[in-house]
Amino acid sequence: MTDLPANPCDATLTEIAAALKAGSVSSAEVTEASIARLNERGAALNAVAGMDAADARRQAQEADANPQEMPLWGVPLAHKDMFYRPGRLSECGSKIRKGFMPDQLSGALKRLDGAGALDIARLNMVEFALGVTGHNEITGDVRNPWNPAHITGGSSSGSGAAVAARATFAALGSDTGGSVRLPAACCGVVGMKVTMGRVSRFGAMPLSYTLDTIGPLTRTVTDNALMLSVVAGYDADDASSANMPVQDYLGDLEKGAKGLRVGLATSHFMDGISDELARRFDDAVAVMQKAGAEIVDVDLPDGIQYANALTSLITATEGSALHQHWMETRGDEYGKQTFARFAGGFATPATRYVQALNLRSSMLAEFNEMVFGNVDALMTPMMIMDVPTIEETDVRDGPNAAELLTRVGHCSRPVNYLGLPGLSVPSGFTAAGLPSSIQFVGRSFDEATLYRLGRAYERETEWFKTSPDAAAWEGDA
Repeated sequence: MTDLPANPCDATLTEIAAALKAGSVSSAEVTEASIARLNERGAALNAVAGMDAADARRQAQEADANPQEMPLWGVPLAHKDMFYRPGRLSECGSKIRKGFMPDQLSGALKRLDGAGALDIARLNMVEFALGVTGHNEITGDVRNPWNPAHITGGSSSGSGAAVAARATFAALGSDTGGSVRLPAACCGVVGMKVTMGRVSRFGAMPLSYTLDTIGPLTRTVTDNALMLSVVAGYDADDASSANMPVQDYLGDLEKGAKGLRVGLATSHFMDGISDELARRFDDAVAVMQKAGAEIVDVDLPDGIQYANALTSLITATEGSALHQHWMETRGDEYGKQTFARFAGGFATPATRYVQALNLRSSMLAEFNEMVFGNVDALMTPMMIMDVPTIEETDVRDGPNAAELLTRVGHCSRPVNYLGLPGLSVPSGFTAAGLPSSIQFVGRSFDEATLYRLGRAYERETEWFKTSPDAAAWEGDA
């Protein structure tokens, strides 16, 4: 087994799980290091919503006293502050949920518990998960570990920052319009948006009934596949859960890209992309060719250009239905941008909402035929713009808000609208020293192929071995 770094937090999830299983390090040691990182780096980046250090140490002591053959036994993790656990706060990045103690256990956390993982901290997020930039007027903005002046992406902002800063080995997030993949892209980590129904949404704060998905953020593709192998599966408590077998995400991970056909879209995904990110994407395509993938141009349905707007319409409409009572009785407790975006949902005619839902099945069928009738996966940029600063994207309810949100979510939201899986993988750094990423999009419930492609790219490039310079901001808390 590979020797662990001097600080165990700098190991990958896979490495630390193996070390704990081998007994070369104790859960208490790893948990103590994680507590310190969360207190130091997590606090400096405003990534931590809450942590009970005494309870974390208790969990670790119990793990060490009773070792089990489980894939994540004794591994301390932290997750977005929207996954419910009885007796523990879950405040969802909001003032309205301040002090909220749920009586449900999240289906995803239940699976992590069953795999032996420890749940030691809650991570900051965009208020009620409504936002792709990461801004939060209530709890403050989470800062990007590569450059704290820049956004983390949203809404799983704390998850992206904490994983990139080596303050947690992995974190759960939610993805409704890009909220796992965008923080992964902005923070230079790996993020999986799963097929709708692949991971239980029970006991997770809802935003959009027909778009919400739960997925992991990790440092490596292998770590991500390990996390999904634990949390994926049917949950009778979740009416939207898919009762179908889970793929072996780790089994074919090292088979490489040879024999796989990878599509490049002839429309939409490259529209408006910066020259630098276009060059970086071309470089990534060349890497995939070198790895053995066959690259094929594919046409997309004409309607894909409307998928971003349709996703926003559905999110605002379903979100406003969920929030109507609070908005009527406690409206002044919302951040301005959150309130404005939810309020827009009340103006959506019922006919438009139903049409937006009904269009999905026909567009998905057309997409499947045109794309997956010819290739095994689609490869796109993850973002068409460099990671912007917090200041320049602090639009609140300003006149440029809609345009900005559309540009940030340009490559993510069509995948949400279609309900397909998408994997964000780091593809290096721009001239400004900020992460760039690519996205692999696959057939429904074929996350395994995306992991195989992502791992093939990662193996050729090893961007995950580069760490942020924590010394530049660690004392800023």
